[in-house]
Amino acid sequence: MATGSLTLHGCCFLISWLIHTFIFLLLSTHCNGTQISYSDHCASVVPESTATAPEFASLPFLPFQNGYYDGGDRILNPSPSEYSSNKHNLLLFHTQNVYTTNAEGVFKFEGNLHFYNLYYFGYRRTYGHSVFSPPRTGDDSALSFSLKGFWSKSSGKLCMVGSSTSYSPEGNLLHHHAVLKLNGVKDSSNITSLVAGTLRSLSSADDPSYFDPISLLIFPETNYQYTMFSKELENKCSGEINVPAENLSLSLQVSSTICSILERRVNAFELEYASDCNSSKSCNPFGDAVGYLPQVMSLNTIQCSTEGQRLRFLMEFPNTGYVDYCRNFNPETTFVAEGSWDWKKNRLCVAACRILNTHDSLDNSSVEDCSIRLTLRFPAIWSIRGSTSMSGQIWSNRALNHTGYFGRILFRSTDNEVLKVPGLKYEYTEMEKVRNTSCLQKKPLRSSLEKYPEGFSQEMNFGISVKISRGQIAWGHAVPIAVDDQISPLSESFISWSSSSTTSSVVESNISSSKPLNISYKISLRPHYYLKLGGVESLFNISSSWERRVAIYAEGIYDSETGVLCMVGCRDAGLKYQKSSNNSMDCEISIRLQFPPLNAMTKGGFIRGRITSLRNKSDSLYFEPLFVSATSCYRILERRSIWRMDLELLMVLIAKTLACIFVVFQLLYVKKHRDVLPFISLLMLVILTL
Repeated sequence: MATGSLTLHGCCFLISWLIHTFIFLLLSTHCNGTQISYSDHCASVVPESTATAPEFASLPFLPFQNGYYDGGDRILNPSPSEYSSNKHNLLLFHTQNVYTTNAEGVFKFEGNLHFYNLYYFGYRRTYGHSVFSPPRTGDDSALSFSLKGFWSKSSGKLCMVGSSTSYSPEGNLLHHHAVLKLNGVKDSSNITSLVAGTLRSLSSADDPSYFDPISLLIFPETNYQYTMFSKELENKCSGEINVPAENLSLSLQVSSTICSILERRVNAFELEYASDCNSSKSCNPFGDAVGYLPQVMSLNTIQCSTEGQRLRFLMEFPNTGYVDYCRNFNPETTFVAEGSWDWKKNRLCVAACRILNTHDSLDNSSVEDCSIRLTLRFPAIWSIRGSTSMSGQIWSNRALNHTGYFGRILFRSTDNEVLKVPGLKYEYTEMEKVRNTSCLQKKPLRSSLEKYPEGFSQEMNFGISVKISRGQIAWGHAVPIAVDDQISPLSESFISWSSSSTTSSVVESNISSSKPLNISYKISLRPHYYLKLGGVESLFNISSSWERRVAIYAEGIYDSETGVLCMVGCRDAGLKYQKSSNNSMDCEISIRLQFPPLNAMTKGGFIRGRITSLRNKSDSLYFEPLFVSATSCYRILERRSIWRMDLELLMVLIAKTLACIFVVFQLLYVKKHRDVLPFISLLMLVILTL
């Protein structure tokens, strides 16, 4: 009887456990969204079919496909802040599995859709950004959807359903069920190809898990065809004017590619309009639609061809005087372009198209009007007024009175990296002005034992601290561009186009000469934030109050016998953003620096000097004298290296001392306890004595 009662009790317990387990699984299945009906939401788009086998050939996306999104602030930006307008809305579509089905041209898709919401906390950079590649997992994304569905190859439609989870501002777990519908999903693409669509919530509008529709835009990269350059390049960019001579543009080496140059660097450019630009409509590449005349442009690579001489990229024109590292994608001020390197004319020839956005939503975007042309060159000669690594022009092929026409725009790069390639030269144009300055007439006293840095030495690269009479205001660095007729190997940022010995020949040219050397510099200064600049405010004459900085390009004479560097400098006067003008450079700047002897120990061995304006005090470009205190970057590294070696020697000495002490203690112990002698390892004693 007891046994039967126990059996009955066990059966009741088992049944109860099964019921609770079934209810738990049912609720879990409902919560994670695996029971979302595909047929209810996607049957009219792509009918559901039975998967048969994995597919690896006909894929419309790369395994990790980047794109952009708009909307969904309720779940992607639940707590908006003052930085929300600076967010960069990026998405990543991760294709996990693709299967063929029993329906012809229909494939089953499984994947994850990650949304990233990158904020930019005020710090601006004056150069562009490369194509962003989000982390390849969903761990760092703002929200990730797990999706399943079907793709029709013939119609180019993809429909998927799935779910995600997030937390409400109150801390409650929310389950988001959604349907994704994309158009233009093909297994090949060209410059006009766009994948656009919408992710919509399946919850009711009053449900806490509901979110506003999120529009998506993707530039597909699978099997891309460069259709704009199937014919001769000469015909595509025939509208280029004022073309420099062949020897004034650098040519690519056979071992280098245009993609290798543009992909591994940021590409931001300042725009320069014609002097007769009086109408925003005729000058602006976007007409009156955007409400501002762009000052800068960035080129952001999407993909490159296998041979590396053709590429596809975005041309973006933000409403700022700088290029944010992270910013919201705006199709209305963006061109999609493809380019090919022209070996005959040493230029990149580019055809660009407008992205039309009819209803202010990404999913209604299309690519049309491919009448825009761009050429990009690498200048072979630098000077104090023209130190730019890349320059070019943009124009429209349309007629003057045609919709979409705009005047020619010149551009030049903002970062001005030194190109270490054969043929690059520096032309000194202000040396007569330098010789007439008073700083060369001041000969400092020197001892016969004193030796100063050579012109090609590492000491010529130094960091700068700048002061005025009221205290320190800015910091920066100075990097040589050229020494005599050779491009300096000391530049911190340069593009090396090949691994050949063409650049090493310059590096090995450590000329030791007592004669004064011609030398040119780039001096970059940035004032301390939130500091009132007072009498030097005009020096940092930049349109953005966030990005108060200045780059002074200088050239002059360095005397290695006295350590005196005398230069004349030029800076951007902030005028060329709007119109082309010969007065856009302020070259009334005098720079005098005194290098300390190499063996100097007094005053810390600092480089000292002054940067002064040669203008009258009443001039708007005048600034108070700046007192410079600088330290060689090489000396800083040298001191750190010596400190590390001293620390390593100290640690070795301590280790050896402790080892000797332990050996002595062990020997004393063995002397007192001879019975443990057989257990002492001779090998251990050897190791301790090493």
